[in-house]
Amino acid sequence: MNSAFATEVALRGVGVCCAVGNVVLHAVLVPDHLEEKFYIGVLFMVGGVVMLVVAAALVALARPMVAWLTGALVSLGMIVGFLLSRTVGLPDGYYEPGWEAPYGPVSLVVEGLFVLAFLAWLGRPTTGAEPRPPYTAGRMRTAYGQGMPKR
Repeated sequence: MNSAFATEVALRGVGVCCAVGNVVLHAVLVPDHLEEKFYIGVLFMVGGVVMLVVAAALVALARPMVAWLTGALVSLGMIVGFLLSRTVGLPDGYYEPGWEAPYGPVSLVVEGLFVLAFLAWLGRPTTGAEPRPPYTAGRMRTAYGQGMPKR
């Protein structure tokens, strides 16, 4: 196993764990938020479903850019929504004075880690990035890859 593959697997694993953690944290909060502010509960459900699909896509897709990007955007949206709901408030008078420990801080950590894992994934070494020796014109290769001319 090369280091590029190990990096890919590790970053995807972190992304999947964060996405699933996000789903669980928000699923726990859905019933209370549906009663308090219906649209917040619906946003939690939609965000949870999207992050569940993101987790599955990170496992299944060979090229998971769309999954990473979707998960990062949803995570950033949830972070912004959380911060706005505790500062200036959200539409329809939704304002939360506290951090809903442990759910609020833990969800911020999970969402922030997902975004950081995505950024690390963007900057990872890829399997095709290994430097190759330059082609030398006039040299013929044998079956063993040596640069000896045929006789």
